[in-house]
Amino acid sequence: MSARTVLNMKMNFTKCRSVLITGASRGLGLQMVRQLLATPERPQKIIATARNPPAAEELQELAKSNTGVHVVPLDVTSDSSVDAVVHAVESIVGADGLNCLINNAAINIPSELNTVTRDGMMKTYESNTVAPLFVTKALLPLLRRAAAEGSDMGIHRAAVINVSSVLGSVQLNWGEGASFKSYSYRASKSSLNMVTRCLATDLEAEGILCVALHPGWVRTDMGGPMAPLSPEESISSVLSVISGLMEEHHGGFVDYTGKSLPW
Repeated sequence: MSARTVLNMKMNFTKCRSVLITGASRGLGLQMVRQLLATPERPQKIIATARNPPAAEELQELAKSNTGVHVVPLDVTSDSSVDAVVHAVESIVGADGLNCLINNAAINIPSELNTVTRDGMMKTYESNTVAPLFVTKALLPLLRRAAAEGSDMGIHRAAVINVSSVLGSVQLNWGEGASFKSYSYRASKSSLNMVTRCLATDLEAEGILCVALHPGWVRTDMGGPMAPLSPEESISSVLSVISGLMEEHHGGFVDYTGKSLPW
């Protein structure tokens, strides 16, 4: 899938009945909700999670003014919260199951060599690596329910999309590519890539697509003001890529243009 092809592809989620997006109260997660709602080819049910839904005012406004948007509380680092979200999601998707899980929630604690701390490493790893694994594990029964219908791989059936980063590439963390200094963030995203490949190996026989996806360097609170991409530009391409993912992308690491990235 070439960058030119993906950027010209229209996102189409009409065959995807349900999407769950973690970390949807701000940044890229909120932008995903906005842009899914802006296209006629949207999923029937958009489940947007937030650690503190009452404080997520923009997300709440989107839910009030659009049908099929469900705001659900979720702290991805809390076992009890993850257990609770499973019951909430099941009540929304029912017998159809969950078609697409987008593990987007993440944190970035600045951590150059002179400033990195054990606590910062562990908190980042818990949020960016461990949490996506255990959210996926908890929702597997609903993903399997969706995967039981249909054939081939893709969001029309069941998919797990882990929002990763090119900063997790071991191969590219050298020379000019090593200019961004963050032990915790880089290590956590590299580990998330391995989690994605492990999931892909274990879930392949059940037809559940698993992909790690880099959304680009984006002007968000995390990405900063110098980033070249706006949230609208990034997510427009990200959603187009997700809607076109197939079996050939299973277990892969791609960017927002659909280009394969080195591990």
